[in-house]
Amino acid sequence: MIIERRGFLAAAIGLFAVFCAADPAFAIDPIRCTVVLDADSGEVIHRQGSCDRRVYPMSTFKLPLAMMGYDAGVLKDETTPRWDYQAKFGGPARVKKAFDPTGWERESIVWYSQEITRRLGAKRFDDYVRRFDYGNRDVSGGPGDLDGLTESWLMSSLVISPDEQADFLRRFLNGKLPIPDHARVMTQAITPRFEAADGWVIHGKTGSGWMRDAKGARDGNRPIGWFVGWAERQGRKVVFARLHVANRPYKEPISFETRDALIADLPGILAGL
Repeated sequence: MIIERRGFLAAAIGLFAVFCAADPAFAIDPIRCTVVLDADSGEVIHRQGSCDRRVYPMSTFKLPLAMMGYDAGVLKDETTPRWDYQAKFGGPARVKKAFDPTGWERESIVWYSQEITRRLGAKRFDDYVRRFDYGNRDVSGGPGDLDGLTESWLMSSLVISPDEQADFLRRFLNGKLPIPDHARVMTQAITPRFEAADGWVIHGKTGSGWMRDAKGARDGNRPIGWFVGWAERQGRKVVFARLHVANRPYKEPISFETRDALIADLPGILAGL
């Protein structure tokens, strides 16, 4: 009887191993993190999950890009410049029209981001990322033929952790980045705004993409969802970063779910503040 049970157990383990090999996503745990800091003191209000894990920033990088653009004079105010779409940009139908800075952030338009970095140029772009001390500060590009100037933040060489996202945003809000007040104020003005419970107003940016597999290809089983920003109520201000890297495909960008969950959760996290 014992031998039979051991044989059954061994067979079951073997079948489980075969199943996991056939479906690698099954054996991979999701990556989750939520970190919330007091914007003034830096005190950790809430930190749960793998918050030191670096992944691609994706469209959350539009926040530092706005800071660069306003500092360099590429961007002027909330509605200037308004750039026309060009066929060479590609992309889905929803991006094939003119956009200004506010629409760029709200609709998360990749080609507008890439026009900013082209106007900055490789040297100045690299200098901004290094002076901002943003993530691993690597805008070299790759894998393959991904260009560092226009794609380094898009499943490429640049990576950042939720802890680093929160620290970066705290430095931004407190005027600790090497940019003038105009760039700081304008970036805040165009950051998407959301109403939450208990009177909290949330300002933040989503980011969506995928992890890469061992061969460097996009891993459809590992979608990335970011939501990073700050929240304020009655003079109190916090910064936050939420990351969710799933272990299964999603039909819609996972960042929308990540954003909506954070907006719902944050008032409870901040209850009593």
